[in-house]
Amino acid sequence: MQSKKKNIPQTGITALYCRLSRDDKQDGDSNSVANQKKLLTKFAKENKLANPRFYVDDGYTGTNFRRPGFQQMIEDVELGYVKTIIVKDMSRLGRDYLQVGYYTDTYFPEHGIRFIAVNDMVDSAEGEDEMAPFRNVMNEMYARDISRKIRSSHRIRGNSGEPLSQPPYGYLKSPENPKKWIVDPVASLVVKDIFRMYLEGKGTETIARTLEESRTLNCTAYWRAKGVKRGGKKPMTDPYHWKNSTIQKILTRQEYCGDVVNFKTYSKSFKQKARLENPSENWVIFKDVHEPIIDRATFERVQVMLHSTKHRAPKPENGEKNMFCDLLRCADCGNKLWYHTNTNNKDIHFFSCSNYAKDYRGSCPTRHYIRADAVEEVVKLELNRMASYLKHDEEALATLLAEKTDQELLAEKKAAETAMEEAAARNAKVTGLYEKAYEDNADGKITDEWFMHLSHKYEEERMELKERIAACKEKLDALEGERHRKDAFLAAIRRFMEMGTLTAPLLHELIDHIDVYETEGTGKNRTQRVVIYYRFVGYIELPDAAFRSEGRYRADTRQGVAVEYIPKPA
Repeated sequence: MQSKKKNIPQTGITALYCRLSRDDKQDGDSNSVANQKKLLTKFAKENKLANPRFYVDDGYTGTNFRRPGFQQMIEDVELGYVKTIIVKDMSRLGRDYLQVGYYTDTYFPEHGIRFIAVNDMVDSAEGEDEMAPFRNVMNEMYARDISRKIRSSHRIRGNSGEPLSQPPYGYLKSPENPKKWIVDPVASLVVKDIFRMYLEGKGTETIARTLEESRTLNCTAYWRAKGVKRGGKKPMTDPYHWKNSTIQKILTRQEYCGDVVNFKTYSKSFKQKARLENPSENWVIFKDVHEPIIDRATFERVQVMLHSTKHRAPKPENGEKNMFCDLLRCADCGNKLWYHTNTNNKDIHFFSCSNYAKDYRGSCPTRHYIRADAVEEVVKLELNRMASYLKHDEEALATLLAEKTDQELLAEKKAAETAMEEAAARNAKVTGLYEKAYEDNADGKITDEWFMHLSHKYEEERMELKERIAACKEKLDALEGERHRKDAFLAAIRRFMEMGTLTAPLLHELIDHIDVYETEGTGKNRTQRVVIYYRFVGYIELPDAAFRSEGRYRADTRQGVAVEYIPKPA
């Protein structure tokens, strides 16, 4: 019977699957891919298994199944091409006993696949193998033990100063000693340029665009051109495209000072290969191990600049950070407007969309250019209107603000009060039910077991209701505080009236953000819409009575070009 089963004519592919991990290479040549191919080819020929095809994963662990060769084989199984799968032994299929069990006991039978493990004498055509689950467990235990030994070896090497990671962009492994790094004469110049440009005040976006414009290969494309194998994602379609994150990472790599930094990442277990960021206090650093590309003083100066602010640092020639930074937004794409200084005239400061397609490789089709002094005049004009309205008719302005806030607050308050009343009513009912259950248990009407069940259920619900009532009270207290928003807003306007000038603290206390639209029209008819959204009440459209004759502000954006700003929507 065994011979007949083995000689069944095969009309599909006989998949000969080979796998070798870096750990298996320590066992000698017995597990080599060449040895596996030879064994499987001989077995298929002797047993007249037609159409053999190899699926190979060389250098892939058996603790997960995201291997290209294995996945290709599974794709062919799904398409109905594969009829038989042969491996040298069960460990070649994998070392995760749950996954291996799923494939051998469920997936392969469901797809009509005959599975054979030659050295373990497993053949699904001969029925179930009772020893297979034990072999799978032993294979996983082997992988766990190997992982423990590798981690120990990894820790010893890392603590001895041997670099555990691949050399970063700018370095290469020494041909004489792979454990040593040498400076890459080409890439190191790019690294130096990146640090130089950052010290000159250029941001990461500007540096990335400069490298792209100079047709400098990005890290992945450069390694591929040099024939250096590096892991990670597939290369981008544009080999000259640099990402901000890449520039940021280069600027923060201490290795460029000549140091070795080990244990920057870790994995939770041998089954989870994803690397997690390790806190810097767990790093092990060895200084001056290889030739530096960046001197230590320069590197430390760059780190100070990087950590001095969370926002994009203005260029040195811009002077102090403008008070409207972080307040202006593009009305079309919603991104922030960045602050700049005119290259030819240092007295001209302006904002433009940070997502502008032409300047910043973004998606916004227009620049949304606006002069900084024009923004200041427009905001002053609007606040003066508000102050004038407050001075001449405080009651009307208070009523207008109330209409913007009270309706929403009342709706929220009513919803919170209703929810609290319902929770309180249910809590009273549950308390009554608990007391009745207690009395029924004392009178012998219900058993102790049923009373314990009911009391536990009622107590859980009471605790939940208690938390709900507390949350509603907290919400109502917060809403009560929100009722005073208009008073705080009016107080901020009065402070502006007293000071007569704009300051950054006052702006951030009054204004949530300002939407800037693209200019419209040509020549003398050019206009630009600017809409202010206040922190407390959002956009406020003042009545016509609040507008004086100087309703619009006109500014010369550059010689011969004037723009009239419209501070309220059309």
